[in-house]
Amino acid sequence: MADVRAEVREFLSSRRARLTPEQVGLPSFGGNRRVPGLRREEVAMLSGVSVDYYVRLERGDIGGVSESVLDALATTLRLDEAEREYLFDLARAAGPARTKRRARPAGPVRPAVQQVLDAISDAPAWVRNGRHDILAANTLGRALYSPVFEDPRRPVNTTRFTFLNPAAHQFWRDYDRIAHDGASMLRLEAGRNPHDPDLINLVGELSTQSELFRRHWASQDVMFHRSGTKRLHHPVVGDLDLHFESMDLPSEPGLVLNVYTAPAGSPTADALAMLASWAASGAVDETTVGVGGVDPDGSGSEKPTTP
Repeated sequence: MADVRAEVREFLSSRRARLTPEQVGLPSFGGNRRVPGLRREEVAMLSGVSVDYYVRLERGDIGGVSESVLDALATTLRLDEAEREYLFDLARAAGPARTKRRARPAGPVRPAVQQVLDAISDAPAWVRNGRHDILAANTLGRALYSPVFEDPRRPVNTTRFTFLNPAAHQFWRDYDRIAHDGASMLRLEAGRNPHDPDLINLVGELSTQSELFRRHWASQDVMFHRSGTKRLHHPVVGDLDLHFESMDLPSEPGLVLNVYTAPAGSPTADALAMLASWAASGAVDETTVGVGGVDPDGSGSEKPTTP
């Protein structure tokens, strides 16, 4: 993701290709079109810029472009909220060094954050970063994601689990959607922090080892992950239909609190109660399934945790 110009080029061309002239109120002229979607000159006209200027933008020369031009492009290309944010992030990353965001070093969460997690006793909860590393969790969260925590590396990473662990196909009942969403969320994070070495390494690892990840990454899709449902198959309690809420932690920029719940009296609520009993019995070993393994100096280097 360090080649921001290439990312700009691929993103803009992919968004242009998905639109038809009819969608933006232009004549299609039947079968005379040689390219899928809109032509560059059509995007330029609809955005109120010259063709030469738009060609420069699509080639990746987007640093220093005004917000009004970016807004016009986003409107013309019918970008959703996540895509619009991604475009603005790419423009910042392509600009002068002083405008580039710096990734926060990975490190243990503050004890107060862990105390908040532990106070949530009836719902699985954990804190993750933009790379999908789980940095802290409560007991029920570790129990729910026990297949993810079987990875000896710390911190565990849910997207690495999704693409590289065969158990993910059974754990995620909507595997295809989870795979698409995981790659799309990582790409959004790559727009925010394109020079994050840990993120670059993760994307490189997944691209090298997973053809499915390469396909999703090449789609240029981005998305937010704020709320929704997760359908899991837990190896101990079976099928679960959970609602999740993802909340940014203002005191910990870049970190997100995820909480999963189920309606009272539902089969999933009963299954969560069983899962809590299973975790309380000592089946979830806090010493081997914990979220440690990050250097106490906050450097962010990962250390394997030996089972």
